[in-house]
Amino acid sequence: MSSISLFHAVVLLDRQSARVLQFDAEQVLPEKIKAHSHHTRQHGSAVRTEHEFFAELCDALAGISEVLITGSHSAMADFQRYVKKHQSALEAQIAGYEPVDHPSDNQLVAMARKYFVKYDRMNGTPTPT
Repeated sequence: MSSISLFHAVVLLDRQSARVLQFDAEQVLPEKIKAHSHHTRQHGSAVRTEHEFFAELCDALAGISEVLITGSHSAMADFQRYVKKHQSALEAQIAGYEPVDHPSDNQLVAMARKYFVKYDRMNGTPTPT
């Protein structure tokens, strides 16, 4: 195995927050990102709030080579549209989108490890052992 750490991340996304679990073979680094709500009567304030939240999440994912996005269908679809429109460079880092229902951090990481073994094999990337 090379001396370079292969970092992956799994994100659990909902409307108010995102849990980002960055991991390699030995460690898991958790981070929580919360939406900052500042609803006003101004038209579009909810969209602006969502875009600020998604932008903060994209910033947290910068530099991570492969990311699996999980959560509800609607939250993932909204995030996917945001990335396509506003953060297209991040699209290459997103390995996939998987719907899930309230898993624990350990369950998320276990699911992501299995996902990335299959994903890396399909893309011809050597899997660390």
